[in-house]
Amino acid sequence: MKKVLLFLFSVLLLEASQNNSISLNQALEMLKTQNLEIKTASFDVDSAKSKINIASGTNWGKLDLIQDIVNSDDALNVFGFKLTSREATFGDFGFSEFDNTNPNILKVAPDDLNNPESRTLFQTKLKYELPIFTGFKITSYSSILESMKELKSLDKDKVIDEKIYQLKKSYYDMALLSNSIDHLSIILDNIKILENTTQTMIDVGYAKKVDLLEVKAKKGNVERLISQMRYNQKLLYHYISFLLNQKVDSIEILEGGVAVPNINDEDILQNNLDIKRASTALKIRDSMTDLSKSAYYPMIGAFAEISTADNSFLGNINEHKAYTIGARLQWNLFNGGVDYYKIQEAKIEHLKVKYSVQLAKNGIKLKIAKLRTEIETQDSEIASLKKELDLANEIYKNYEARYKEKLSSMSDVIIKQSEQIQKILQLKIALNKRNERIFALIKLANGDK
Repeated sequence: MKKVLLFLFSVLLLEASQNNSISLNQALEMLKTQNLEIKTASFDVDSAKSKINIASGTNWGKLDLIQDIVNSDDALNVFGFKLTSREATFGDFGFSEFDNTNPNILKVAPDDLNNPESRTLFQTKLKYELPIFTGFKITSYSSILESMKELKSLDKDKVIDEKIYQLKKSYYDMALLSNSIDHLSIILDNIKILENTTQTMIDVGYAKKVDLLEVKAKKGNVERLISQMRYNQKLLYHYISFLLNQKVDSIEILEGGVAVPNINDEDILQNNLDIKRASTALKIRDSMTDLSKSAYYPMIGAFAEISTADNSFLGNINEHKAYTIGARLQWNLFNGGVDYYKIQEAKIEHLKVKYSVQLAKNGIKLKIAKLRTEIETQDSEIASLKKELDLANEIYKNYEARYKEKLSSMSDVIIKQSEQIQKILQLKIALNKRNERIFALIKLANGDK
């Protein structure tokens, strides 16, 4: 009864542990919201959007409030202050000193005009400036910034793809480690049985002590391998925790291998992020060429201004108010050919990026062919290793039985067991390589979203 209760308790603990385990789908959702590198890439996209809004805002011009407070006894300034506030009088021209009975009065310097008392000016001005035509500069800048935002979005997608690749690979690596530990644990159990058998045979005089030492050495070797794999599992948990930005102690162990995605080369080329980034860079170069051509066009702007001025703040606003409206055309007609050479430079850079797009496509085609070939190679190797492992298992069992019948030595048994372990490790490495190549192919196709 106690054994039954203990068994049921163990089952309940196992189910509770599994319920707290994170599945791969759950981890992928957590990754997209919690990973710090993905969050940083999202901020870059938001920053690029803000720059677009800044460029768009320049189309509406700008409105400035300008408040000047100035005190001066400079003759020109004092006269100008009075004129600005519409308070100039004939006395400010020196007429207060005019004496029409003196024939030489016009040769006398007027003291009121040359040595005025200091005056304070409070001028409040509201000024609006609007760009009417900028030679397509604003349009070109906006196009560049739109493409830059697209580039940042592609960079974010690239980060997401890379992190998904690393997370899925970690999950499947964990599954392979768990599977390998299971295989080695079975071998370890067999070695322990062999150890007991050898000890019994020594006791009855059918085996030597060196046989037992060989068995114990092999048992220690297998225990060491299992220990290394368990440490690798711990490291994987640390890495998964890093990717998800939270502590992870348990994940659902995946069953089965990774299926080769059903995607053709054209779909990969169409969805590949590196090719999209190169194409977006080409769009940026198109806009930069248009921007360099804007130097050939005139710049036209308009402005409107209202103001009031007095020797006190906002004094007599209605009497001292003024307005100014106007427009300006500025057209550079000659600058030594600088604009022409800038356009030529932009065209050269455009051609350079255009060939980079083709280079990116060719490079991705090469990667696709390489990955598909490597996957086929690993499939063939895995099929062969599975058969070799089955054979190694049978050979080991045969030699173990022969040893019990004193038809083979312990050294022969240990050698066959080493071959068995070697095949398990080779199979794990081959499965790891195959999974890695498949995930790399999916990443090329941007196929995890």
